Amino acid sequence: MKKLIKVLPILMTIMMVFTAISPVLATVGDVDVTPNKGNMSNNVGNMGRTILGVIQVIGTIAAVGILMVVGIKYMAGSAEQKAEYKKVMIPYIIGAVLLFAAVSVTNIIYNFAGEFNAGA
Repeated sequence: MKKLIKVLPILMTIMMVFTAISPVLATVGDVDVTPNKGNMSNNVGNMGRTILGVIQVIGTIAAVGILMVVGIKYMAGSAEQKAEYKKVMIPYIIGAVLLFAAVSVTNIIYNFAGEFNAGA
């Protein structure tokens, strides 16, 4: 159990870092960045994806920062303080999972709806 408590914050940090760097896009050649004024729903969808990306990046940065602070306090704390930090970690982990799950589920729904509209 003690090893799990020591390894879990490290794994969570690694997972959050990979989640933050995963939406990197690369292109080759010229890219047309002018907005498509003819299709308003496409613009709204792109704006929604941008907002979700910003929420994911800010949430990841906040989650990693909080995890670092709680981890340092946990390592430096006494036995009573460590028990208190364990209580703090449960809502933190639930919140981090909800943040990443909400963004992922929303992206899946958006992609599914886009495929459904493309087929119609």
